[in-house]
Amino acid sequence: MCGIAGIFHLETAKPVDPARVRAMLDAMPHRGPDGSGIWTAPGVGLGHLRLSIIDLEAGAQPMLTEDESLAVIFNGEIYNFGEVRAELEAKGHIFRTHSDTEVILHGYRQWGEECVHRFNGMFAFALFDARAQSLWLVRDRLGVKPLHYALLSDGSLIFGSELKSLLAHPLLRRAPDLSAVEDYMAYGYVPDDACLVAGVRKLGAGETLRLVRGRPLPQPQRYWDISFADRTKAKPQELEEELVALMRQAVRSRMVADVPLGAFLSGGVDSSSVVALMAEASTQAVKTCTIGFDVASLDETAFADRIARRFATDHRTRIVSPDDYGLIDRLAFHFDEPFADASALPTFRVCELAREQVTVALSGDGADEAFAGYRRHRFQMQGERLRGLIPASVRQPLFGTLGKYYPKADWAPRALRAKSTFLELAGEGGAAYAASVGVTPHALRHRLYSQDMKSRLGAYRAEDRYIKAMADAPARDPLDRAQYADIRIWLPGDILTKTDRMSMAVSLEAREPLLDHRLVEFAARLPVNQRIRGNSGKYLLKKAMEPYLPQDILYRQKMGFVTPISAWFRGALAGEATAIAGGSSLARTGWFDTRALAKIAADHKSGMADHGRLLWQLLMLDKSLERLFGI
Repeated sequence: MCGIAGIFHLETAKPVDPARVRAMLDAMPHRGPDGSGIWTAPGVGLGHLRLSIIDLEAGAQPMLTEDESLAVIFNGEIYNFGEVRAELEAKGHIFRTHSDTEVILHGYRQWGEECVHRFNGMFAFALFDARAQSLWLVRDRLGVKPLHYALLSDGSLIFGSELKSLLAHPLLRRAPDLSAVEDYMAYGYVPDDACLVAGVRKLGAGETLRLVRGRPLPQPQRYWDISFADRTKAKPQELEEELVALMRQAVRSRMVADVPLGAFLSGGVDSSSVVALMAEASTQAVKTCTIGFDVASLDETAFADRIARRFATDHRTRIVSPDDYGLIDRLAFHFDEPFADASALPTFRVCELAREQVTVALSGDGADEAFAGYRRHRFQMQGERLRGLIPASVRQPLFGTLGKYYPKADWAPRALRAKSTFLELAGEGGAAYAASVGVTPHALRHRLYSQDMKSRLGAYRAEDRYIKAMADAPARDPLDRAQYADIRIWLPGDILTKTDRMSMAVSLEAREPLLDHRLVEFAARLPVNQRIRGNSGKYLLKKAMEPYLPQDILYRQKMGFVTPISAWFRGALAGEATAIAGGSSLARTGWFDTRALAKIAADHKSGMADHGRLLWQLLMLDKSLERLFGI
């Protein structure tokens, strides 16, 4: 796990100043505290920060072939590097190290760009080919590891693991992209195909970008995509056995490390499944850690303790206060772009706890997306059935009217919060699901924007991204389409960004065995009733893990990390809520109607409405504007 950065001149082989590459690395030292290296040649400069995991002595980067015709910098892990290495050695390749980085060099020499199909792992790497005068940028299939890039006025392309590394280059122009503001306000994060800094792009999950000197900047090429178009015909028992075998293989391959290794344990199905299979594979007690809260309704430590005892793990728990808003500025620093998923706060704390004893931690991320574990997946299926039964000519005016006049009722029990359900039933499937994954509805955003902002956005609407992804999905069923869009948009944009930034903030490598691409491909072929049955999502996963985990762990209601942000803005952060409409960076942009912002803050503080999540979203945007643009 590392940080990478570099410069490549597209037109002519201008000299690259190593000091500029150094400045890009120095912007993100947390990604590699164990060492760094810079290599330059005419027209190219590569920089690497190292968090040593495998081959601690000989795995330094940038790594070159013996004839120096190829050079690579690599962030991540290739979990099957042993098998790939053995295949390459059988073909006559001679290795000088035991690192997975060297497998990339030899794999490229043997198979060219097809080598990426042989790598199973999480990775972002840049490979310079001196003979072809090309630079090849690659990102892993699911988007676990990030990679940003931008074309500069001097004809060079700069790239780096984090946006802050690009911002360290003096030629990068800092101007906001207003469509990315709209994206953020809709989703609570800036998706991978957008960036708040105009001109900066992120290489997408499963994409490569090949730059050749003397040619213009090309479009990225996708080498992998998930398909829900096929259905397995295997029997349920066979599926359970295949799933456990795939999970066992994924977990064991991610336990290879030359440094201390452990796991996050929440006591939920996903992390408990990972710990169960780690315990099965380990001769020593697995190191696990859990964050608990001093508010009983938010605390899951009792469930985690049960799993820890069941598998005799070396378990540690730390109780923290949910009032952890002191981390706000640190979060803004590590995310660069605004990020409004408040579970980033406890995620940081659990990473911090893990790093006290281990350098690598396995997580349960990805199972909800792959196996349909979110409540919204069930609601989408049910809604699509209802939409199919009632003609649009009846459904749209009926539910549209009910949605318009039904009170919002954030305070009410979940069963009585019907406003959004009515509005979603009035619309079409893609639009309904796009609304369900959003955090600030289109109508509310429209009320918050200034007239100038509305004019500049024109017809652009963030939800169209989800609607298009679902319409274009290689899928057979509405559930397939929803999961496909989640895997393409939500997973890399929110879940994996959160895990990457919060783990790397404390120099911890997080690994996600449930996002092994073979496991995700297996899940995509499952019949719908093996993903959702009744009110239970992740049905097959839970059935398969019944021999390992107690029933009340497998089938209890999903909790997740929760933070009391609504209470914060009526207490310690009340002043921040007021400032959002006053002298904040946000107010100075002219993008928002300050009177509307002031009303949002006032209504929340008075208790007339619950706008805690929206205020958090606006605050995180405000913090990012200060850092990115000095507004």
